[in-house]
Amino acid sequence: MESKVSNTGNMNYARSDNSSMSINNVDLKLLRVFKCVVDSGGLTSASHELNIGLAAISKQLSDLEIRLGMTLCSRGREGFELTEYGVTVYQATLELFASLNIFRERLHNSRNEVLGDLNISVVDNTISDPQSPVTKAVQQLHNAAPKVNIRLQTAHLDDIEKGLNEERFNCAIAPVYDEKSEFDYYAIYTETSCLYCSNQHPLFSQANNSISVEILKQQKIINHTYVTHRHNNKLFAFNSSKIQAVQVEAVAMLILTGHFIGYLPAHYAERYVQGKKMRAIGPDELQVKTPFCLIIKKGRKINQLITLFMDALGIG
Repeated sequence: MESKVSNTGNMNYARSDNSSMSINNVDLKLLRVFKCVVDSGGLTSASHELNIGLAAISKQLSDLEIRLGMTLCSRGREGFELTEYGVTVYQATLELFASLNIFRERLHNSRNEVLGDLNISVVDNTISDPQSPVTKAVQQLHNAAPKVNIRLQTAHLDDIEKGLNEERFNCAIAPVYDEKSEFDYYAIYTETSCLYCSNQHPLFSQANNSISVEILKQQKIINHTYVTHRHNNKLFAFNSSKIQAVQVEAVAMLILTGHFIGYLPAHYAERYVQGKKMRAIGPDELQVKTPFCLIIKKGRKINQLITLFMDALGIG
């Protein structure tokens, strides 16, 4: 649904006098809607998140633009995009809500009551790993602080790092292939990945001790672009493979065709192994061990909520 902004291009509203601008409860509500739209990447996704209609969201964005006297975004058929003003207001909104959370925490901590928001991002396809402490940690956190608003989201590593830098996430749990200077890392556990083929692949029926590395190197291997270029394992020419996948599930689909071999986390592949649709192949030294860490943006204050979550994860 097109809005007034998308129909009129970069129209500027009459500017408010910022020196006399005050923030009231209505403004906070409109800013929360605006933040949700930006975080969700558009009005449609935000409508599901907020459980309100597209027309209502568009109206509230227009009300905020009128209130601030500036065009914040375009949201027509060409998609959702922030203006320069919108980027500035979004960053200011993040700072405002962070300050409000600190204020609220201080007030309620004085009453020995833990409140606030904790936004956690976890890399996708890890729920099947028995080593992952996420579920139990969230359970323990909720038991200790039942009034805390917990938002748990799965994402790819690139999206996680972007969200941490933009301070949309307080913390994240993800694989670490190389540490980056802008983050602090706290080790949690190690994930094991193995090389697999399906029951339709010629190697499936061969004894494992007869499958040499040279034989494996002759097979069509999947380049899991999200992971394999970071492997310590340099035996396979992943970059020259014509078979590529981004998600773990896509790798599994390609393996199940019977034409290709590829790496999967052992916990994820277990369901297919149990169903005799896949098997791990090759010597144990081909396994890949990947550390999983709690990741926090460097310099971010580790508040009481993050501390409670770290304790629940067993990070001392």
